[in-house]
Amino acid sequence: MNFTNKITALLGVDYPIIQAGMVWCSGWRLASAVSNAGGLGVVGSGSMHPDTLKQHIFRCRSATDKPFAINVPLMNPDIQAHMRMIMDLGVKIVITSAGNPGDWTSVLKKNNVKVIHVVSNVKYAEKSEAAGVDAVVAEGVEAGGHNGREETTTLCLVPLVKKAVSVPVIAAGGIASGRAMRAVMVLGADGVQIGSRFAASLESSAHSAFKKKIIAAADGDTMLALKKVIPVRLLKNEFYDNIHAMEENGASAEELTQVLGTGRTKRGIFEGDILAGELEIGQVSALIDRIEPAKDILLNIWNEYLDSYNI
Repeated sequence: MNFTNKITALLGVDYPIIQAGMVWCSGWRLASAVSNAGGLGVVGSGSMHPDTLKQHIFRCRSATDKPFAINVPLMNPDIQAHMRMIMDLGVKIVITSAGNPGDWTSVLKKNNVKVIHVVSNVKYAEKSEAAGVDAVVAEGVEAGGHNGREETTTLCLVPLVKKAVSVPVIAAGGIASGRAMRAVMVLGADGVQIGSRFAASLESSAHSAFKKKIIAAADGDTMLALKKVIPVRLLKNEFYDNIHAMEENGASAEELTQVLGTGRTKRGIFEGDILAGELEIGQVSALIDRIEPAKDILLNIWNEYLDSYNI
C-alpha cells in the first residue's frame, strides 16, 4: 500500500512513524534499523559528547540510505558543538526538545535542515510555529523521560495542539500499537513518535537488564517523579522509592538534585543497574511483553493500524 500524508511527504519516509530520540537507547543501530524499515530513525544526542555524535552520524549514514534525524535537547551543554556538527555534516532533519525553539530553528532552516520541536502544551506549540518549525511533536504525560509540568494526557493534548497550529502535529506518549496510532490519528495527528516500544527492541543500546525490566512492567509500575526539579517518568525501583519518600517528606529541589547526582540515567538504562539507576520509560511499558527487531515492531504497528479500519 502506498501511503502519503503531510509527515511522509515532509520527511521522505514510507510510514508516518518516528522513533523517539531516547537517552542511552537510540544510537545509530536503532536509528538505521527504523529508517531502513520505512520509518524515521532518530539518533538521540542527549547522552553523547560531540565526537560520539559524529561517529553515530557517520555510522548511521553508512548503515542506511534513508532519511534519519538527530534529536537535540536544547539544554545540552554541548549544544553549540552539536548544532555546528549537524549542519557541517549535512544532516537533513533535527528534532529539538527541552528548550526554546526560537534559539536554533532559524539557524537550522537557513542551512536547509527540517526542524521538529517537542511540546507539552499549546503555548509552546504556538511558539514553535512562530519560530518557523516544520512540525511539532505533541507529547503527553504518559511518555517516558522528561514531561511537561501541565501533565496533560496525549488524548487531550493532540486535539488542543491541532486546533492551535497549522503545521503538522505528531502525537507522542502512550503509543505502542497500531490501534493507539489510529486513535491519535483520528484526533488529528499527522503521525506518531514512539519511544518505549523501541527501547525494548533488539537494536536499542539499552542494557538487557533494563529491557527485561520494561517487559516485566505492569500497570502502575511507572510514576512521574522529581517534579520540583524536572518532571520525569520512571519505573519503580529502589532509587524511585528513595526519591518518592524524600518528596513525601518535603525535600527541596536542591536536596533531590543532590541525591540524583550525575550519571544516574546511564547507570540504570545503559549499565543495567536496575536497583539504583534512573529507569526512564513510559506508561505503555505495561503493554510491552517481548523484545523484537525494530523492523518487526514498526511493521506490526503499521499493519495493525491499517487493520484497525476494519474493526
